[in-house]
Amino acid sequence: MNRMTLTAALAAFVFALVPQAGAAEAGGYISPPFFAADEAAGELPPIAERLPENPAIAAMNEPGSQGGELRMLMASPKDSRILVAYSYARLVGYDRDYKLVADLLESYDVVEGRIFTFHLRKGHKWSNGKDFTTEDFRFWWEDVANNEELMPAGPPKTLLVEGEAPKVEIIDETTIRYSWSKPNTEFLPALAAAGPLYIYAPSKYLKKFHAKYADAAELEAAVKDSGQPSWGALLNRRGNQYRNDNPKLPTLDPWVLRIKPPADRLVFVRNPYYYRVDLKGQQLPYLDQVVFDITEGKLIPAKAGAGETDLQARYIRFDNYTFLKQSEKSGRFKLNLWDDSRGSNFALYPNLNANDEAWRAINRDVRFRRALSLAIDRHEINQAIYYGLGKEGANTVQALSPLYKPHYQTAWSSYDTSTANRLLDEMGLTARDDEDFRLLPDGRRMTIIVDTAGESTEESDILELIKDTWREIGIDMFVKPSQREVFRDRIFAGDSIMSVFFGVDNSLPTADMSPQEFAPFTQQQLMWPKWGQYLETAGKNGTEIDLPEAQKLADHFKAWREATDTDTRAAIWGDILQLWSEQVYSIGTVANIPQPVVVASGMHNIPEKGIWSWEPGAHFGLYKPDTFWQDKPKELSPVESRLQ
Repeated sequence: MNRMTLTAALAAFVFALVPQAGAAEAGGYISPPFFAADEAAGELPPIAERLPENPAIAAMNEPGSQGGELRMLMASPKDSRILVAYSYARLVGYDRDYKLVADLLESYDVVEGRIFTFHLRKGHKWSNGKDFTTEDFRFWWEDVANNEELMPAGPPKTLLVEGEAPKVEIIDETTIRYSWSKPNTEFLPALAAAGPLYIYAPSKYLKKFHAKYADAAELEAAVKDSGQPSWGALLNRRGNQYRNDNPKLPTLDPWVLRIKPPADRLVFVRNPYYYRVDLKGQQLPYLDQVVFDITEGKLIPAKAGAGETDLQARYIRFDNYTFLKQSEKSGRFKLNLWDDSRGSNFALYPNLNANDEAWRAINRDVRFRRALSLAIDRHEINQAIYYGLGKEGANTVQALSPLYKPHYQTAWSSYDTSTANRLLDEMGLTARDDEDFRLLPDGRRMTIIVDTAGESTEESDILELIKDTWREIGIDMFVKPSQREVFRDRIFAGDSIMSVFFGVDNSLPTADMSPQEFAPFTQQQLMWPKWGQYLETAGKNGTEIDLPEAQKLADHFKAWREATDTDTRAAIWGDILQLWSEQVYSIGTVANIPQPVVVASGMHNIPEKGIWSWEPGAHFGLYKPDTFWQDKPKELSPVESRLQ
């Protein structure tokens, strides 16, 4: 089954811009009862004045009713940003066939992959009722992205093509054009991302904090009251759309934060100016409120099993499946299993930028990486941890991707300690201590310290199994757990020699999706953080790539960015994946582990089968939570005000 077939099989819901029909065509829009009192009091205009002239229409198998509250469990107040992903309101977004379609935009045009003309919806408004126009794009580009106080490093890298910034033309209030002299292949995918590239901002709100527009005395007082060191810091803090932690910041998302972090309960209230309706003309979202209850991450599976959430997959792993399946018998929820999009449920990442010279040299030797991979009994891991349900192999693209080839997954991933020992001997690592562990050239025992974020017993169990089989090739392992921020800091600084984390996010790419996970690109990549940082900062920080094979990947990625047609991009993807499989820059274990999804009884329009993918797809975002509804709407949590 290919990816297109699977996504078509999911089709209980299709979101698209469709010809206006029925009540929507006649302009018979239906305002949610939630706002009836506000409309009656004159605090909110009628629904026809709150929608764009041409609202987006969501078509679905099961039209719902407005009202109710969706409860979810989160482990940190910082998870307020997760609702930005789940809401998935984007200028352009992926549909269920992973094709890019207009969303916030009414339409867009692309010429030669380098000229992008965007057409906004006339009458579209922010959640505070102010117009959403090209002024919001101009403000962000001229007064934010190109202001050193706000963005010292300049515009985001995705907007630069070989260092060239776009030419930005404001055609009129609803038309804007971005153009480069060469193709910008990453532009649209970046706009559609789970954590999107924002090229607009609520200008009328943010100008109050901008030195170019605000009264100097008032701005100085605001900076002082906020405790921020400068007006730039204040604007960045108040205007961060992805953080989603400022209740006063206007949004285009379906729900608006009303109780902000830090708090044990975050409450998001429906956006009265939201731009989507259903075929009956009912303004979306169906649900009046979304609530994030903050609790310890390790308690979330138990709380989900007790029925304390209406929709939950985040913080739930496959090792919670047995417990949740037993709890399902209560009738409070249904437990679904979605396909996971990661290249490997867990993967090991040798740090090619480690500070330890001996380990850095060894990690950079492809024979060592191949030996470690060959010395992992993936079949044992699959049977012992995943009941044989996973797919054993490398951390790479999976069979649902049109780019998939079987040997990408099988390369250097069979269990073969004989070949692994031979490779290590060829490296000259033949000296051993009295416990038969190999020695480094400087005489130290070859003990690989594996940094972990310490978040999963599943991860610990897998590492224990790997430790046992690495013992057969004379390699010792010590697991070093830490909090995630410390974990990342150690890797970025070069203090870590190896780490374990999830595999590549997107194992289901098409040729037109970015191969950035498979080439040096960003500091966030655990196998070459300093090379990624060097590229990310245009050489200001990090270190230059000094490994020929890694440079080839970077060159391929550059060629992909410049390609103008899908066939050329597909060929470049093939070169990247072939080199990736040969070089084993990360060591996969088992993929395609089902993702448990808890869905409360009475919830509708949530697919029984789906793909759990952060990028692309934004987890639940691909399935449009603004269309989820309850047959028995839950009582609403109190908020001081429904309106901004």
